[in-house]
Amino acid sequence: MAIRLGDEAPDFTADSTEGPISFHEWKGDSWAVLFSHPKDFTPVCTTELGRVASLKPEFDKRNTKVVGLSVDGVADHERWSQDITDVTGSSLNFPLLADPERKVADLYDMIHPNANDTLTVRSVFVVGPDNKVKLTLTYPASTGRNFDELLRVIDSLQLTAKHKVATPADWKDGEDVIIVPAVSDEDAKQAFPDGWETKKPYLRLVKQPS
Repeated sequence: MAIRLGDEAPDFTADSTEGPISFHEWKGDSWAVLFSHPKDFTPVCTTELGRVASLKPEFDKRNTKVVGLSVDGVADHERWSQDITDVTGSSLNFPLLADPERKVADLYDMIHPNANDTLTVRSVFVVGPDNKVKLTLTYPASTGRNFDELLRVIDSLQLTAKHKVATPADWKDGEDVIIVPAVSDEDAKQAFPDGWETKKPYLRLVKQPS
């Protein structure tokens, strides 16, 4: 069954390059990104894992843990890690789950038979501190992910979880945001005492809350 936004992220225990991981216990009250790869020793995956390793300080700043998954075993992951360093200049600095029996892949519906009936697609799940799924993304095996975009989305998710705002198209951290329509002008005066710009009655732009 497909996982939908707002569902509780299924818990699991699996081996990884950093030892056994029980997902909910491992993530604790942090945010988490779980992302899958079709197979070890594949070119696009190698570039992706290196990119995430280079961005780990950015995920850390956002109180977000990252964990990868591939259908191969830990021994293959460990051998592959040297390739990742050689190609990207960044060493694996987050756990990579081993899922040779496809247990986690099946739990998260990461195998799409019409794409490939044995390999995981490039799935992304962002999970909040409450263990609820906040974002899902699915890429084909041939397309590498944009992890800068993933950081942008996490910024939006974390901001909108705290404040009654939404983020407009192409928004980046620090730019103006939208007061959600459910907030009346009267209530908005309390929440945003410095005022806002009304583009339309339903579209009010305000400085990003700190």
